[in-house]
Formats: sequence, structure tokens, C-alpha cells
Amino acid sequence: MMTEMPSGFRGRIHRGTQQIGGTCVELEACGERILLDLGLPLDADELSETLLPDVAGLRGPDPALRAIVISHGHGDHWGLLPLCKPGVPVAMGAATARIMSAAAPFVPNFFAPDPAFELSDRRPIDIGPFRITPYLVDHSAYDAYAVLIEAAGRRLFYSGDIRAHGRKGALFERMVNHPPQGIDTMLMEGSSLGRLDADARFPNESEIEARLVESFGSPGFVAISASAQNIDRMVSIYRACKRAGRTLLLDIYAMEILRATGNANLPAPGWPNLSVYVPEYQRRQIKRTERFDLLEPYRKARIYREHIAEIGDKTVLLFRPAMMRDVQAANLWPKARAIWSQWDGYLKDGPGSKLKADLAELGVPFEVIHTSGHASIGDLKRLAGAIAPKALVPIHTFEGDKFTNFFQNVVRRADGEWWGV
Repeated sequence: MMTEMPSGFRGRIHRGTQQIGGTCVELEACGERILLDLGLPLDADELSETLLPDVAGLRGPDPALRAIVISHGHGDHWGLLPLCKPGVPVAMGAATARIMSAAAPFVPNFFAPDPAFELSDRRPIDIGPFRITPYLVDHSAYDAYAVLIEAAGRRLFYSGDIRAHGRKGALFERMVNHPPQGIDTMLMEGSSLGRLDADARFPNESEIEARLVESFGSPGFVAISASAQNIDRMVSIYRACKRAGRTLLLDIYAMEILRATGNANLPAPGWPNLSVYVPEYQRRQIKRTERFDLLEPYRKARIYREHIAEIGDKTVLLFRPAMMRDVQAANLWPKARAIWSQWDGYLKDGPGSKLKADLAELGVPFEVIHTSGHASIGDLKRLAGAIAPKALVPIHTFEGDKFTNFFQNVVRRADGEWWGV
């Protein structure tokens, strides 16, 4: 494929034209550059410098690389940041930075950022020749943004990861009704292509809550596997517990993530139907690292294993495989049920596959109650139609060749190919 002669504002996708995850887009204007996201590929076995894209300024100093703009807090969009040489300024949402910092003591290979620029809904920031306007969007990551980039008289819009069926779906409708205008190039995610029929839709978060209420209405202890950083899902699980007369048990990690959002409308110590359980592996970790300060905000809400054993059939535990022994010690598995409330692709191999096999061996019933963090094809069509870009470039998709079946003005790009915005 021939590379177009650059305009005053040009870009190239380093990773994303043929895969989901590991997203990175380099933009250049007036001899200066920024990156949109710097993600760890989903199929990466470990963090390795060999995964860094060929961008001047990531492995050594280059003042022309002005900033790395992180659209949201999922590792496939920020996961290579720890490998960058220090000194590259980072832009991200304030809540995203707090959540990442709150997760750092609990999650291997995590990263506590110190952003130089704060993304905030529809508040432009100027970095060198680039004017960057974030748009808060509905996604399974809290504080997620689409981004408008203006430079050299041209306008590029990056959808980031986006959907319309979460608890913040009104943000999607706002964008469709009041879209950015005059877009020359739109980079639009297409995660749902190949996963969903063209006329199908994903269940919305209210429907997920209703399914959880129905499931929680059956007797027995419930272990639910969900990402603590999927705040919409934490709200759905909590609301379902209240409606079903159950107590939700969250660990310190989940409580710290909720607290880091800074949102007073989210479950917190003292709320009804909520207790804090410190699993054995976290207790040992806190003792080893002497992070006893992590326990302090939750002392009055804390519940211990002995009490859980007594009231197990009226509780729902936010569960991860490291808690298996805790549940065994409380003798809760014989009358337990398990719910998987995240992407079912994680069940095909790795820890998810092992968990499913372990539960099957114990005879624990297992069901999946989940919805996607990405927009349906129908909603993507509404978004593309509202923005009406001169060129629509597929990104974050395995099915870029199918875009022309659904969207107008599609222009396919290759990883590493420079093109004029």
C-alpha cells in the first residue's frame, strides 16, 4: 500500500487496524507529536520493551514527543506506559489517574501515573500545535473519553472505546444529538463487528441488574466474578443485592477503586446491604507491605469469615480465584452458585478457564450474566452518521474489512502507515 504524502497534520496507527487491544496512534503537526493511547496487546504474555511501537521518544529522550493522551483506564489502552522513558507528559482523566493509583498496591504490573494534563468533558487543552477536546463517553471503564484533535486547520476525532447501553448512555445520545462538526478523519472502534449480528443489540445495564435480581432470589451463597473497575457493574450488583435482600461483600481493592472515583453516589462504608471482607491473600499482602492504612476507612463495615459462614445464603461475594480457599474455609461451596459477569472470552483459557473447571469439579452451578463494554453495530452506525467524517478509519477491531458493509467513507489504513488527516 502506498503511503500518502503528509498534510500539515498527519497520523499513523501503530497497532489497532487489525486487532482489538494494544491501541496506539501517533499524530504529528508542525514537527511535534502526540500519542493517542499506548496499550498492552491483549495477547501479550508479559510486559516487554519489544512491544513498544517504533515511536521516537518512548525509548529515549525526544522533546518533539509532547504528550501521551490516555483515553481510559483499561490496560489495552495504557499498559505500555510503565516502559516509557520518564519525561513524556501524560494526559488522562483525573478519576482515571486516581483509580490506577488505587489499584497499584493490589494488581501486578500496575502503574500509578502522575498526569501532566487533565482530561475533562469538553474542556479543550492545548499541547504544542494540538488542541485536544475530550468528550466523556459511556464505557465499562469509568472516566472514559473520546477525543477531538485539531491541528494545522484539520480535525481528527478518535472514538476511544464507546457504547450506548451502560448507565451513562445519555452521554452517547448527547454526542449523537450534538456531534463535533467538520471532522476530516474519524478513528472509530469496531469491537462488536464479528461478535454481534448487525441488527442485534447488547442488553443494557438495567437489564443486567434485573437478571442479577432474579438470580439472587434463589437460595444459597453467590460468588460473582466481575471487574471492580467496571463501576456500572458494581452499581448493578449492589442495587440487585438491595432488591433481593442480600448483603454485598466487597474486598479492600474494590472499596479503594470505588473511593478513588470521588463519586459520593457510589456504594461506600455505612451504606446498607454492604460489608467489607478482607480475604486471606489481601490480609497477608497488607501485613507484608505494612499498608495498614488501607484497612482504616473500612473498620466499621468489616465482616469476618466466621460471620459470613453464618449468613452465607444471604450474601453475594465479589469473587476472584485468589478467594477460593476463603470460601472453602467457610464451607460455603456446597450450597453456592457462581456468576461470571465479565467478558466470556476470558473463560477460554488462563485463570478464567481454570476457575470454571475448578467450580465444575466442586459441582457449583455456573452462569454468565454480562453485557459488552462496546457499542453495537446499530449504535456505531448512529455515531458515524451523526459525525459524518470525510474519512472513517477502522481501529480496535479484527473486522476492519467489514466496515464498508455498514458505514460510509471508510478508508482502510495499515499499521505503521503515515497518512494525512
